[in-house]
Amino acid sequence: MATQLLIPMDEVQKDHLKSYGVAYWMLNREVEVDWLLNYRGGSFAFKHSAAAENELVVRGVSYQVVSDAQYDGLVALIKSPEVNMDVMKLEKVPKIAVYSPKTKQPWDDAVTLVLTYAEIPFDLLFDEEVLDQKLLKYDWLHLHHEDFTGQYGKSVRRYRGQDWFRAQQQESEGLAKKYGYGKVSQMKLGVVKKIKEFVAGGGFMFAMCSATDTYDIALSAEGVDIVDALFDGDGIDPQAQDKLDYNKTFAFKNFTISLNPYEGEFSSIDNQRQDRAGLYEGNDFFSLFTFSAKWDAIPSMLTQNHEKTIKGFMGQTTAFKSNQIKSEAIIMAENKIAKEVRYMNGTAGKGFWTFYGGHDPEDYWHMPEEGPTDLALHPNSPGYRLILNNILFPAAKKKKQKT
Repeated sequence: MATQLLIPMDEVQKDHLKSYGVAYWMLNREVEVDWLLNYRGGSFAFKHSAAAENELVVRGVSYQVVSDAQYDGLVALIKSPEVNMDVMKLEKVPKIAVYSPKTKQPWDDAVTLVLTYAEIPFDLLFDEEVLDQKLLKYDWLHLHHEDFTGQYGKSVRRYRGQDWFRAQQQESEGLAKKYGYGKVSQMKLGVVKKIKEFVAGGGFMFAMCSATDTYDIALSAEGVDIVDALFDGDGIDPQAQDKLDYNKTFAFKNFTISLNPYEGEFSSIDNQRQDRAGLYEGNDFFSLFTFSAKWDAIPSMLTQNHEKTIKGFMGQTTAFKSNQIKSEAIIMAENKIAKEVRYMNGTAGKGFWTFYGGHDPEDYWHMPEEGPTDLALHPNSPGYRLILNNILFPAAKKKKQKT
């Protein structure tokens, strides 16, 4: 009798994170995967085979074997208009790139960690590959803890004497010279514009931490010097703030940039510590929105989870002030008390972007030079699940969003 394998993604699942890796593995073997939106936490299903069942066992992923007749009944239930569920077909293997410097960094990357743990393959690329148009080979690009304004993460006060900081500066200055840019900030703007072209052409960009706000700041400041002489040898345009063009950004509007080279913040976008008074590790949470699976398939995919309340976590950019987000952005998670958004999505041309605040979903204060988070200790992390939802998003047979 023909059967299906069902991977439940509710509380019974032993390893939510590796479940995504199995879905990717099936797609790589040209097996279509059903993503059952809002059914038991966003479960997966595909045709049974001995190889697939063995892979589930080896990876420690919980599963059920159901008959075709049982599965047909389940699909009929999910597709009935009375329930907020739907079946999303995953058909394509997304080709994944992670933007990361060649020099050693004193921090790790949550996306690289979870992709490695889930056994989902990816390629590393950086400025050189982006400027050489290598992005065109990929469907999905991740940006993490990056400073696209050319100010080296404004780490000058604490880290300027560190070997890794000097190596990063030398690498960036060398690449700027190689590609004919007068300054690192101009080269980074060139990278940002290439990424924008990638998204407009149908690519998917996912950013976390400081790669979110600095990306939009760089776009808004095209042709405007916002970088102090400490970094590039000449001064800031005294009219820099007034010359920002918010029409060029993906997500943010009406923000004020920080022109102090010794200040770790880049702008008013980030909901800073003084704005988050009263929030600490024990009470810092954000809530996922629930969308209509049948009408709003894209945000529904991106918010699939077994929990709707997620533990907060800090980063150089932790959260986004609600009043500095464009109205066309789709808010997917927020902390209403702090008036901040933690997770949002939008479109640019034919493509999509997602911004996710914070650095490491399972380490509230993840500091430079700390060891990487061991995800074997967090196989059911709802915060890391949000990252993996984005990984599978390009595999979906898209439906036009109706709201």
